Amino acid sequence: MNFINYILGSTFGFSLLWVPFLHALIVISFGLKMIWVRRPVAVSFAWFLIVVLFPLIGISLYILIGERPVGRKLTQKIIRMNKEYADIASNMRQHYMADRALLPIQGRALSLLAESRNGSPVVAGNKIQLFTNSLDILQEFIKEIHSAKKTLNMEFYIWALGGDADLVGEALIAAARRGVECRVLLDSLGSNSWFKSQWPKRFRAAGIQVTEALPIQFGRFQFRRADLRLHRKIFVIDNTIVWTGSMNLVDPRTFKQDSGVGQWVDAMVRIEGPVAAQFELTFAFDWSVDNPKIAHFKDPQLVEAPADGNVLAQEFASGPVYRDDILYQVLLSAIMDAREELTITTPYFGPDEGLIQAMISAARRGVKVTLVVPKRNDSALVAWSSRSFYGELLDAGVHIAEFHGGLLHTKSLLIDKRIAIFGSVNFDQRSLRLNFEISLILYNDDFCAQLDQLIETYLAASDLVDPINFAHQPRWRSVLENAAHLVSPLL
Repeated sequence: MNFINYILGSTFGFSLLWVPFLHALIVISFGLKMIWVRRPVAVSFAWFLIVVLFPLIGISLYILIGERPVGRKLTQKIIRMNKEYADIASNMRQHYMADRALLPIQGRALSLLAESRNGSPVVAGNKIQLFTNSLDILQEFIKEIHSAKKTLNMEFYIWALGGDADLVGEALIAAARRGVECRVLLDSLGSNSWFKSQWPKRFRAAGIQVTEALPIQFGRFQFRRADLRLHRKIFVIDNTIVWTGSMNLVDPRTFKQDSGVGQWVDAMVRIEGPVAAQFELTFAFDWSVDNPKIAHFKDPQLVEAPADGNVLAQEFASGPVYRDDILYQVLLSAIMDAREELTITTPYFGPDEGLIQAMISAARRGVKVTLVVPKRNDSALVAWSSRSFYGELLDAGVHIAEFHGGLLHTKSLLIDKRIAIFGSVNFDQRSLRLNFEISLILYNDDFCAQLDQLIETYLAASDLVDPINFAHQPRWRSVLENAAHLVSPLL
């Protein structure tokens, strides 16, 4: 018996000797992987820290969400479609080449950067309206659907059940039955509850085409990253009118009411004119890529400017796989271009060190930099991580306002009250690196004045973060914020 115990003890002891060896092997192999793929330094170190502390969990998470693949077949289709997209976008840039001359001097470099890598050009002759009440926006959607004559194309991250969002669905069914071609493209994860409801069946029965973007397929995580999402908000009517902004297809009275943050506060723009064709092209690209039955897409018809259209605008699409990192470059350039005033509104604040330093340098060279974020966030980890940036921003003179009138969901960048970037982009690394996003860049003083007035209403319902009080906050809060900061590159 003693001999058996000795053998078992020796075997167990010998097996324990392998644990540090296997741990070291995993860490070294993962380190070589990080060097091989050349990721951003902060992202690489964050992943490396997780793997060092929790090797099996870390490796599993990395396989699930660490890389940026969308799957081999989808990647091949995107590459093939992008060639067709490039030809159409090139023709569009040639057609509107003369409109570049109308750009203000401050906006020329930014516009050319946004246009690079098959981007859309700046176009003149648009008419634009800013809408700031979500319930009014849903009613306007219903009016647009009722007045549509040929086509209705909708692309959203979330279509939530309940409230007036259901009335939009009913209006769409009625439009399809009277002969309007209707297409709906929704993100698989964001609209998960909608896809499990009776709405897809009802839509298809009425003749509405429905496509699920980036479906999550269990067992294929090694081939397709699960958290690459279609985060765009696009609604195109008859190829002549487009709505875009921060709002999903949700009724704020019923959406996420159990999150404890109040109603979501959004804003959208309605644009009529030539820029609508650019959004139609992006929708056509997304629809073609995500719909397995489509191999090609047609060139959208160019739109004439309305008689009273005088707004200079530019559609700006971004996402992984194609136009990768262009969003980061545009935001960085916009911050560096600011000379007098820079205001950012975002529900989720988690930039990298480069954007933080750009904001700090802007404040230190005399630019009035203001950041407006929600006081309460639906993600506790994001909230803690966001506050980890406050200290150095406040020290540089950046004004930080925490909105207490609900979850501020409007995403905007206002530069010197002359240029605005407005759309679906959060000021975080998920929007920068992982999501397919859409924005509208506007070079128009009147619209910028309207956006500035909207931001003033946000500021009136906000609390300014006091630098002295923040510096003397309890030590435990700083520890939590800095701990969350360690994983901020992965949020």
